Amino acid sequence: MCQADTDKSDNAVIPSMPLGDPCGGNFVYTDEGLPESVFMATVPCRNIDLALSFYNGLLGMNVLYKKDKEAAVKRNGATLLLKISDTVGIDTGIYLGVENPYDLHRRLVDEGVVFVKDPIRAPLGVYTSFLDTDGNIIHAIEMKASLKI
Repeated sequence: MCQADTDKSDNAVIPSMPLGDPCGGNFVYTDEGLPESVFMATVPCRNIDLALSFYNGLLGMNVLYKKDKEAAVKRNGATLLLKISDTVGIDTGIYLGVENPYDLHRRLVDEGVVFVKDPIRAPLGVYTSFLDTDGNIIHAIEMKASLKI
């Protein structure tokens, strides 16, 4: 028996709730509740202002909000939460979608950004990898690529 169906005071069964099925026993699963996308990813940083100069100034991401220990930036469908951390310089595993990784590479090289991987073709498309101001690795991959094995 579902915990929500029992009155804890005298263990009496409560009639069915009018607003659905709280324990899911009568629910037929289709697509409800499944993930649709990666909504946001976190990037560790030591200094919010310095991180914003990179993500807003160089990558053109709009500042959604800024607090003492965190800020959020967004460009089209990519939202990043920049959060103060003692641990920086990691491979974030974040792949930003770009129209053309070669164009991004050229643009950021001109700004002095350090690349750890020049643009290269991989099974999921052309991608490149670079360091942000805290030494975190950020990847960028072409958005319109298709799997090629």
